[in-house]
Amino acid sequence: MRLAVLGGLLLWPGAVLALSEARWFARRPLADRLRPYAPTAREPRGRGVLSVESFREVVGPLARDAGARLSRLFGVSEELSARLARVHSPHDVTSFRVRQFGAALGGLAVGALIALALRAPLPIAVFVLLGAPLLVFLALEQRVAAQSAARQRRLFLELPVISEQLAMLLTAGYSLGAALNRIAARGQGVCAEDLRRVMGRVRQGLTEAEALREWALLARVDALDRLVPVLALNSEAADLGRLVSDEARSIRADVQREVVETMERRSQAVWVPVTIATLVPGVILLAIPFGQALRLFTSG
Repeated sequence: MRLAVLGGLLLWPGAVLALSEARWFARRPLADRLRPYAPTAREPRGRGVLSVESFREVVGPLARDAGARLSRLFGVSEELSARLARVHSPHDVTSFRVRQFGAALGGLAVGALIALALRAPLPIAVFVLLGAPLLVFLALEQRVAAQSAARQRRLFLELPVISEQLAMLLTAGYSLGAALNRIAARGQGVCAEDLRRVMGRVRQGLTEAEALREWALLARVDALDRLVPVLALNSEAADLGRLVSDEARSIRADVQREVVETMERRSQAVWVPVTIATLVPGVILLAIPFGQALRLFTSG
């Protein structure tokens, strides 16, 4: 009975929000229905109490603060805003946290229904009720972290090619802004997508050096941190193309070194099952005469 009451209380907010979108339950006033067709009409200052927008405005700050504390509790130190901006997510922090807690609430409802259907004991039911929403919350958090790490990896792998292209364009007489704009317009990878945002920031009033530093702070890739100070010398160095080319070779050497390390780890991992398969029969063969010698020693 308690689980049934708890399930009803959990389903009640979702049912109210779903019914708030139905016309027969929450019919909009005539002024609100005619407002989109009046070009000079002002937007309403407030929204209905039983609406998704009002629910998001109330729950948004609570979900943002609680989500940040919970993610820090489980070892996530990087801000969610940086990760969402890095992966070019269309959601901001508040909307993502609201969706995250909505999914966790759904997991809680599903866990309550499963515990009620199976008539689980009280400790198991409490474990399911606490573990299901936490698992959903951490799964969404891990997905964003995995997307961010994968994007950083792709940026690191694409950076040598982009650096070499920049070096060739600068050597050919292009300015830094023209070279970045050309790569951003014609590229298709992660670097080109980030450079399109960099050029957008330049059109908003930032200099190329400031926009590139902003990109480096957001990307958090060591190779990019070394490349951006070199590109910032465009107004001081006469042979910027040569400097960028040298930095491109250094970045490519880092990529090759990491690839070699990965190959070495995989080659060493191959020998783990071979070693285990060799040691187990050897230990068995050594255990037989050792046991026989102990038996003879104890009997004598």
